Amino acid sequence: MVRKFDYTPLLGWSISRYDTFKLCKRQYYYQYYPKSDTEFGPTKIYTLRDLTSVPLEIGNIAHEVIKTLLKRLQKTAKPIERDRFLEYAEKKTRDLSRKKVFSEVYYKETDAIDPETQILPRVSAALSNLIDGPRLPWLMEEAIEKKDEWVIEPEGYGECRIDGQKAYCKVDFLFPVGEEIHIYDWKTGKRDDIKHSKQLRGYVTWAHFHYGADYTKIKPTVAYLLPEYDERSVELNEFDIEDFADRIRSETEEMYEYCDDVAQNRPLPKEHFEMTDNLRICAFCNYRELCGRENAGSSVEEDLPF
Repeated sequence: MVRKFDYTPLLGWSISRYDTFKLCKRQYYYQYYPKSDTEFGPTKIYTLRDLTSVPLEIGNIAHEVIKTLLKRLQKTAKPIERDRFLEYAEKKTRDLSRKKVFSEVYYKETDAIDPETQILPRVSAALSNLIDGPRLPWLMEEAIEKKDEWVIEPEGYGECRIDGQKAYCKVDFLFPVGEEIHIYDWKTGKRDDIKHSKQLRGYVTWAHFHYGADYTKIKPTVAYLLPEYDERSVELNEFDIEDFADRIRSETEEMYEYCDDVAQNRPLPKEHFEMTDNLRICAFCNYRELCGRENAGSSVEEDLPF
């Protein structure tokens, strides 16, 4: 049973939060403290925060369709009709894309995004790789017996405690097979062994905290859906988790240093959150307009040697 927590303002560590913190302190400020900004105000910042991009939307849609697929398997183990499944994915792609504002359009990198040519082919390829690969039949044979115990993108942010520290590690899909607990994380982007290995450690600690399972019985896997289906798993023990917990403590304390009030998660004034000097980072930041770096993308292109 997943534990519930009462709200507290104390910041909680997550991979995405700390990665943003290390990438650019000003981006971190806008992402996590929009209500504290008096220059632009939260409404403007929320508008920018909600911008999506073509790569991000490919992943979002693939996750949404896979969630629907897994919930369907919980109701019936009837074989998936491939054509109907991909037709559903096409409709979902059109419906979801139509509701989004793309950063590529907002920042005038292109006039419009065409889901049919820029999003749908990769979504279809990712989902085809999943249903044509070996993992789905394995799920239907080995995991279906305990389908009522599946955890499919649980509500909330995946709050847990890592050695007493507040943290967020939201799993995509957790399910038992025999005495083991398996965790799958779907990826449509490029492989990043360092970052994804860290994510897997977070998922293991989340599962151990909520289910009390032995670390050696928790099997985390990153499933890469593009360009072809591929998996990466890690084997962890208590010593790995102790090192991970120490790292989380250190990273959390780094973020605390930018708080005026740690207990209330109240940030220092914005001027303490310096902007990065790397315009390559700015070129992909939703908030670059607020920093006067709307043309960072073109500046980067001008610097390219060929």
